[in-house]
Amino acid sequence: MRSFFKTLRVVMGPFLLLGEKISAPKGLLRSPEAQAAVDAACRKLALYQFKTCPFCIKVRQEMRRLSLGIELRDAQFDAANRAELEQGGGKVRVPCLKITRPDGQVEWLYESDRINAWLRERFSG
Repeated sequence: MRSFFKTLRVVMGPFLLLGEKISAPKGLLRSPEAQAAVDAACRKLALYQFKTCPFCIKVRQEMRRLSLGIELRDAQFDAANRAELEQGGGKVRVPCLKITRPDGQVEWLYESDRINAWLRERFSG
């Protein structure tokens, strides 16, 4: 079963990525000062993802819509990122947003809908 999904991802991956490019939303426009504040806040975030995962694509599209420069970390092919996700978040499941709070505490937020809701609440302006 696992090899079936891996094969499906390999076959469908290029089509998913093409669809992501074609349907890329226009980003939210902010004043330079407001965008600088958003950019500073985004430096405390990282999205662990697989490039062709449909749920990860959904989160990346929301990031584009909100003009968020969140660091993307490949948890599929990068062993260090995968290990950090498993150690910090407790499981290798994507998408996962790593949120580093101002006090240094780290929260690991799973599920594309929950991540998108958090991003909208925090950054939709």
